[in-house]
Amino acid sequence: MKSFKCYYFSIKRNILSILFVLFIFCLVIFSNSNLQATKSGLNLWANSVVPSLFPFLVATELLSYTNIVNFIGRKLDKFMKPIFNMPGISSYSFILGMISGYPIGAKSVCQIYSDGLCTKKEAEILLAYTNNSGPLFIIGTVGISMFGNSTIGLILLITHILASISVGIIFGKGIKNKRDYISHNIKHNNSKSVSFSSLGEVLSNSIISSIKTILMIGGFVVIFSVIVSILKQSGILYFISNIFGESNFIPGFITGIIELTNGLNAISNIHIKAISVNILFCAFLLGFGGLSIMLQILSVVSKEKLSIKPYIFGKLLQAILATLYTFILISLPIFNFNL
Repeated sequence: MKSFKCYYFSIKRNILSILFVLFIFCLVIFSNSNLQATKSGLNLWANSVVPSLFPFLVATELLSYTNIVNFIGRKLDKFMKPIFNMPGISSYSFILGMISGYPIGAKSVCQIYSDGLCTKKEAEILLAYTNNSGPLFIIGTVGISMFGNSTIGLILLITHILASISVGIIFGKGIKNKRDYISHNIKHNNSKSVSFSSLGEVLSNSIISSIKTILMIGGFVVIFSVIVSILKQSGILYFISNIFGESNFIPGFITGIIELTNGLNAISNIHIKAISVNILFCAFLLGFGGLSIMLQILSVVSKEKLSIKPYIFGKLLQAILATLYTFILISLPIFNFNL
C-alpha cells in the first residue's frame, strides 16, 4: 500500500512532464495531420485574429498613456457603483472587453490594477465579466461566416452581453465591504504620459507591446489547433464523446471547450432541421470561451498575481446564462429557427 501511494504521488508530481513527453510523441506519430492543423491555425490567426484584434491592442496601449481612464471612471462612477458595486474606473475594462474581445479586457484590468486604480479583489471580480468575444467575431465570424446569417450573430451578441452584465451584477454582490472602493483615494500613476514630442516613442512602444501580445495569441491558436487534431487522430475525442452519448454535437462541443473557434465551426456545420440547437450550443461556448482563451488570460494576469478562480466561475455562469437568454430570445415568434 505504501509503495502504491509513493507511485501515485510520483505520477502526480511529474504529471506535466509526462503530458509534455506524450505531446512530443504525438507530434511525431501524427505529423501529417498536425502539419495541416498548424497551417489551419496560422491561417485562422493571420486572417481573422490579427486584422480584428491588433488595431485594438495598439489603441489600448496608446490610451494607457493618456488620462482617459480617469476621465471615464469619473463620468461612469454613478452607474458602476449601484449596478456592479464597482468603482467607475472599472467601466474602462468593461467597455474595452466588450467591443474588442479577448484578451484586451484582461490587459485593461491588469493595467488599472497595476496603476493602483482598483483593489486586488475588484480586479479579480472584473476579470470574471470583462473578457468577452468581440462583436466582430460574433457577428462576422460566427454569424455571417459560419452560419451564413447575420441575425444569428446579432442574437448571440445580445445574449452574450446580457449574460456578461448579469455575471457582473451577481459577482458584485460579493463585495460586502464598501471600503473596497478605493478609487477616490488613489493617485494615478503618471509615469506614463504622451505629448507631441514623445508621440513617436509612445507609438513605437505600443506597437511592440501589441506585437508581443498578438504573437502570444497566435501561439495559443496554433498549439490548441494541433492539440485538437491529435485528440481527433488518436480517437480520444470520439471515445470521450461516446461516453456522453451518440449526439453529433458532443465532439464539436468538447472541441469548443478546448478551443473556441474550432468548436464553433464544428457545431455550425452540423446539419439538422432544428438549427436552434446549433445556436444554443454556440451560445454556451461563446460564454465559456474555452481552455485556450483561459490560458491566454492566465498568462496575462499571472504577472500581477491575480487569482483566475473568479474568472473560471464567472465564465461558466456566463455560459449558462447566455444559453438561457438565447433560448428565450429565439423562442419569440419573430424568429423562425425551428425550435
